[in-house]
Amino acid sequence: MQLEYSFTVPVPVARAWEVLLDLERVAPCVPGATLTSYDGETFTGTVRVKLGPVSLTYQGKGRFVSRDEQAGRVVIEASGRDARGAGTAATTATMTLRPTEDQASTVVDVVADLSVTGRPAQFGRGMIAEGGGKLVAQFAECLAVRL
Repeated sequence: MQLEYSFTVPVPVARAWEVLLDLERVAPCVPGATLTSYDGETFTGTVRVKLGPVSLTYQGKGRFVSRDEQAGRVVIEASGRDARGAGTAATTATMTLRPTEDQASTVVDVVADLSVTGRPAQFGRGMIAEGGGKLVAQFAECLAVRL
């Protein structure tokens, strides 16, 4: 399923690019995420997610597929398995950065192709999209405070 989100950060595109690609700096802003390793290209970690009545902890890995600073576009692949065997999740997320009209802030458009198996797959697209929207909003709020 494809999910789309947008958020705004209160810095120009060049600064937003620098910060958003610094995983060690932004990982604490991802609700429920813990970065366990990062070598500049690949990363591992855990993410705790609550979907409706179900809490899941995914252990996984990811990598930067591409980074195009001129186009303001980055693609990340990530996948994980629920620690209790409740399923898997995988995503390819494309983030595109664009300046606001006054150039003082940056709009980040996110398109995520998400695949889930197990218990989370039983929930409809609406619940998954809503949960993702809450996570993106919390991430954006935390990032704005840090910037």
